[in-house]
Amino acid sequence: KAKLIFGSQRLLSFLPTQLQGEKIEWPVPFEKGVAMLLEQQGNSVVMLASGDPFWFGAGNVISKNIAENEWVAHPNRSCFSLAACNLGWAIEEAICHALHAAPFSKIRRDLQQKQKLLVTLRDGKAVADLASYLLQEGFGESKLIIFEALGGKRQRVRTTTAKEYNLGDVKHPVMAAIEPSKGPSIPYSSGLDDTFFDHDGQITKSPMRALTLSALAPCAGELLWDIGAGSGSISIEWLLAHPTCEAIAVEKNGERCSRISKNANRFGVDKLKVIEAKAPDGLKQLEKPDAVFIGGGLDIKLFNNILNLVETGTRLVVNAVTLESEVILLQKHREFGGQLTRFEISNIDSIGAKRCWKVAYPIIQWSFTV
Repeated sequence: KAKLIFGSQRLLSFLPTQLQGEKIEWPVPFEKGVAMLLEQQGNSVVMLASGDPFWFGAGNVISKNIAENEWVAHPNRSCFSLAACNLGWAIEEAICHALHAAPFSKIRRDLQQKQKLLVTLRDGKAVADLASYLLQEGFGESKLIIFEALGGKRQRVRTTTAKEYNLGDVKHPVMAAIEPSKGPSIPYSSGLDDTFFDHDGQITKSPMRALTLSALAPCAGELLWDIGAGSGSISIEWLLAHPTCEAIAVEKNGERCSRISKNANRFGVDKLKVIEAKAPDGLKQLEKPDAVFIGGGLDIKLFNNILNLVETGTRLVVNAVTLESEVILLQKHREFGGQLTRFEISNIDSIGAKRCWKVAYPIIQWSFTV
């Protein structure tokens, strides 16, 4: 009885010819279809979607734009459920990703030898691209199970490895299961090795980064301002703490801004916003943060501006190396309290044929809640 029926060409083709209602193919990009759908408010409309529309599907996007009493969903089995049943996997133990409209780097953090993944893909060609990505990242021995038309008449399941992948006839709809091989996995801990980041020396080094992230204490859905972001390592590790975390990196050097974006893309963290500016310029227009990190360029003017912009309850962490910055932190600690800590980190070095401790510059860290 629907006046209009929206859906992809594939889904519309399944409908019986005698079915009443005008059939409208959902356009590309997806957002154009949302606008078309909203124009029909007040009419009886059906939108076709495969599987469960609220499990990496269109449901969440549509429901945000329509009142609760104006829609009803009728979910079916999701492709993730079908794949898990086919493999005998406990779906809660696998990590699911929607890669049909996202870069492969979204799975980079989850490429762990003992972690199973289920991913949706754009089309048949994308499976070859996924295999190439795994090979490029050092996971060429990973097992790939390719699913075509799961639950349909032309269902097909084939198994190979990323390194040996040579299938040229994979057809949409398609998804894959991945059993990662041993490779250069990214640890879940803070303080990743500096080699994971492209930088020009302006980077919070690994041990200090772990201490800084601990002081910043990221929680789900929180926003960080990273002032003087350098390589973006603090922002990126903040985002890696939880998939709903957000961050804004403020950096005055344009080349470093490009490097920050490149690092973020490699880690698959798309919730990093990079702003080329010398703080406090541009901060007034930003969404209020839950935490602020000042890693470079500290002065009284910058501190006072940030203090006037943030809300009560905001966590502030400042790392300082120079004596001038240390004087500011001592003064502000006396005024506001908080935790003031001095870190001295030494690493093994050589003196001729013998070894010694090479001491890095001491770092003063001040953390407090506004």
